[in-house]
Amino acid sequence: MTASLSSREFDCIYSFIQSHPKVYAGTRESCHRFLSAVKWVLRSGAQWRLLPAVLGKWNSVHKRFLRWSVRGIFEQLVFSLAETHADIEWLCVDSTIVRAHMSAAGASHKSGGQKEQQLGRSRGGFTSKLHLKTDALGNPLKLVLTGGHRNDVIGFPGLCDEKDQEASAVLADRAYDTEKIRGYLAELQVEAVIPPRTSRVGREYTYDRELYKSRSVIECSINKLKWFRRVFTRFDKRADAYLSFVYFACVFVWLR
Repeated sequence: MTASLSSREFDCIYSFIQSHPKVYAGTRESCHRFLSAVKWVLRSGAQWRLLPAVLGKWNSVHKRFLRWSVRGIFEQLVFSLAETHADIEWLCVDSTIVRAHMSAAGASHKSGGQKEQQLGRSRGGFTSKLHLKTDALGNPLKLVLTGGHRNDVIGFPGLCDEKDQEASAVLADRAYDTEKIRGYLAELQVEAVIPPRTSRVGREYTYDRELYKSRSVIECSINKLKWFRRVFTRFDKRADAYLSFVYFACVFVWLR
């Protein structure tokens, strides 16, 4: 995955942007330059001020990126790809810790402070936790961000939607072995391929061990996302800005 935006990638993204009622796409050239600039920052992890002049004025690009983040444009782009191309024979759920750079600290009280922006304290500093749901091929479908100190189960409700009932099974590790999650899947008549916790006392659950091996696709998906420097380390004070970077990285996983 390079830092430049290919013609194939741009054509797919631009067709969505043109049809979006709340986005001014502008000319092909200006839109291509803006998206290339965002991808350059996403891939390199560099500060906005270091954006090459050929990709536009850094301040203008940054402000436009923040406007798109508030409107959830990058998130909606991933949803549009998933709507037409997702293979939901089964779904996978997992989470990963993201270390936060010192520049991510200091969110204003007006925006809810660091807690509201999903930054958690740990011995090593601030962290966030990225919760992810993928289809059977490992393509990202939905993301949730919480503080890094929160349990994996906390992010599960935010990953749920009406599409879950179309899957035959949900694959997750034993961190998701709770009665509430199993009850939710049972209500949808979706098989819970979740190993029981070693500390579980009382009712024992069995699971399809062969199908569980397919859970590796979500770990591979997380690995692909973390090739992008702005995903691997959180530099953004605002949670919506960081999530927009992650969703934009998801687009390139879909288009690879």
